[in-house]
Amino acid sequence: MIQFEIITVFFAASVALGLAPGPDNIFVLTQSALHGRAAGLFVTAGLCTGLLVHTTAVAVGVAAIFATSVIAFNTVKIFGAGYLLYLAWQAFRARSSGILHKNDSDTGFRHLYVRGVVMNITNPKVAIFFLAFLPQFADPSRGSLTLQLFILGAIFIVATIIVFGSIAWFAGAVGNFIKKSPAVQIAMHRIAGVIFVGLALSLLATER
Repeated sequence: MIQFEIITVFFAASVALGLAPGPDNIFVLTQSALHGRAAGLFVTAGLCTGLLVHTTAVAVGVAAIFATSVIAFNTVKIFGAGYLLYLAWQAFRARSSGILHKNDSDTGFRHLYVRGVVMNITNPKVAIFFLAFLPQFADPSRGSLTLQLFILGAIFIVATIIVFGSIAWFAGAVGNFIKKSPAVQIAMHRIAGVIFVGLALSLLATER
């Protein structure tokens, strides 16, 4: 099985990667600031569910398709960018009433969870990253590669939960202030919209 030293190094690298600015942690940050800590945690759960899909894809070799097929990569890339632009459109249209309240939080949180899942799954860079990153810490001499990759994927998800959960917790503290100011709510929605547009353009510009 995987040695403890390798697990330690892999976990440290995963935490560092989680802290690096990117579409996922920025999404958690903005949603936590807008809707509170719980919303950020639901987004984090959705993103980690997406990571389960990517881990499975790498473990069974499906992710290799994205590394070799331009059509598959571009299809997912365009779909992912389109979804980000949809989120931007929603953010630009949102008003202060778009902030979640207790009576509709269940529906809103489920929606944020689904957003997290879709955002992660439709980002082909995550599939390519997992395909390139996870196998570096696996070794056929230590047993089943498939099992090792699933273990590494699980460790990466744990690191992501810790990092993104922390981001949601601290950013959520700003949420109480935002809820008291309609003007700040609208400004935050506009900022989120600009961020989504930027992420969509960045994704479209991505090459394999």
